[in-house]
Parts: sequence; structure tokens; C-alpha cells
Amino acid sequence: MRRTTPFALTAAALLLAGCGSQEGTGSSDKVSAPPRGGTQTPSPGRSAGDCTGQAELTAADHGRTVCVTEGGEVRLTLDGTRARPWKPVTASGGGLEAINAGFVLQPGDATAAYRAVAAGTVRLTSSRPLCAQPTAPGQVSCKGIEEWTVTVRVE
Repeated sequence: MRRTTPFALTAAALLLAGCGSQEGTGSSDKVSAPPRGGTQTPSPGRSAGDCTGQAELTAADHGRTVCVTEGGEVRLTLDGTRARPWKPVTASGGGLEAINAGFVLQPGDATAAYRAVAAGTVRLTSSRPLCAQPTAPGQVSCKGIEEWTVTVRVE
């Protein structure tokens, strides 16, 4: 059974509503979902006291910055499908150490888990096809890629 929540459905609706919108109109074009669980979106002036010990991330967190205290954990699950699978998550930067994320139970999902071991900034990334690949001759092919990026600050 697929893990679908009202939050995920709302995030998908917001994503679809943004299709076709114009950027650079002079106002802020960035839309961010409200924090869930231990996930926080810190502003540039916040201190380590605003960081959390546990961050749970999903595809809806794309583009966000979260702050985790040293010794805390970051866990993420990207729900994909067999036709549109997420690539394994990569981490670039310093401050997080990969730990066992458990098992991926659904084909196409990507999971990862990290422990915050030192102050620093890490960029987590993944991607997947924007649409399913053709399964028969004569079907339309899609070359689009959906990117997923979250910045993690460790303090």
C-alpha cells in the first residue's frame, strides 16, 4: 500500500498550481510548506537554539533549508514508482555521516539517514524522470527530470 497523506496531496496540488507561473515578477516566488514534525526552515539570522535534533524530509521539502543540532539525525523518504524511480540520495559538504536508513519497501523509493557529526552545511540531492518512459513503439518519450534538493545546516 502506498504512503499517501493529506499533506502529500496538498503539496502535489500546490506543485501543480505553480505550473505555468512566471518567475521574476519582483515579488517572492518561493513557496514553502509549513514545518512538519521536527523539520524547521530557519531564516538566515536564526541561532543554533532554533535547530532541531530530528528532521524528517520528503519530496515536499524540495528547496528548503533545515537546521539540525550536532548529534541529531536527518531521515528522508522520497516516494517514487517503478516507472518514475528516485535516484539514490547524494550528500555533498561536511557535517553529516550516513547511517542505516532501513529497507526500501517500494520499488522507486529512495531513503537515506544521516547523523549530524560536526558543524557544517550539506546539500542533499536526488532526481527522477518527470514522466514514465515509453513501454511500446510509437509512444511519446519524455526527457524531463524532477530535481530534489535540501540544504542541511549542522550547528
